[in-house]
Amino acid sequence: MYNFTVSDMTCGHCASTIEKAVKSTDPTCEIKIDVATRKVQVETARPAQDIADAIKLAGYSGTLAA
Repeated sequence: MYNFTVSDMTCGHCASTIEKAVKSTDPTCEIKIDVATRKVQVETARPAQDIADAIKLAGYSGTLAA
């Protein structure tokens, strides 16, 4: 499971866009998004970099949280 901070995610539309991008990388992943805290949690077998790249391609700056 990976936890990302997406500081430029500010609304439900942003969350929807990020969810679609991540799901396009791994359609079977589990994703939880909290817009208020700007956190995206993804449970996937894919490497973290693949998920980070998907978030970036969607136009957002996701950073892997420690």
